[in-house]
Amino acid sequence: MPSNFEIKLFPNDLAVAAAAARDWLALLPQSPGLHAVALSGGRITKHFFAAVATSVKAAGGSLSNVHFFWADERCLDPSDPQSNFLLARENLFLPLDIAADKIHRLKGERPPISSVAEANQDILGVVPKDGAGVPILDMIFLGLGEDGHIASLMPNATASVLASREPYVHVSNSPKPPPDRLTLTYPVLAAAKNVWLLTAGAGKAEALKNSVSPGGNTPFARVLQSRGRTLIYTDIPS
Repeated sequence: MPSNFEIKLFPNDLAVAAAAARDWLALLPQSPGLHAVALSGGRITKHFFAAVATSVKAAGGSLSNVHFFWADERCLDPSDPQSNFLLARENLFLPLDIAADKIHRLKGERPPISSVAEANQDILGVVPKDGAGVPILDMIFLGLGEDGHIASLMPNATASVLASREPYVHVSNSPKPPPDRLTLTYPVLAAAKNVWLLTAGAGKAEALKNSVSPGGNTPFARVLQSRGRTLIYTDIPS
């Protein structure tokens, strides 16, 4: 197995979510100042948010030093059931009373050009940058599509999306509806201190196998190949 990723295997999706929540909360004390995290959507993420909220409340703690960004968002209203923001708001932010100034929502309801410009200004104004000006997030949580996509970086990504050095870009050709998305770019995924993939279910098995194989050609494989270390939390046996 290549040394640049580690697979953590669990019996089911609830155990995957609970372990990732436990491990992330254990990691937080290593960031006594600002801790910048990018969230994703999806079924398993809902379980993850619930596990984080339950653990923090049980410990009488808070996430007061955490700034929340997003790996991607659909271009729709934040009240839409498909909104990644809404998922986090209902299952994490409201239960833990997260302060509004710590929530850096991608405004998918606005014209994409202005949404991307605002998102890029926001993240670059909050998160430390490397020598190339790429923001260095402390943590990025990703899900995995059945086609191997992560965030809204799809197998059919255009050359301009693949080459972008901006933190966020607009994707207009997503094969999964809606076609218009806002997403982090590959340089941000490569630069992050931690990237953890949470995935479960037999439907993701082929995409995961392809991604971790030598010569894998999925979007997630590209992320793995760009990083020194990535953690994979899953119930899919290798």
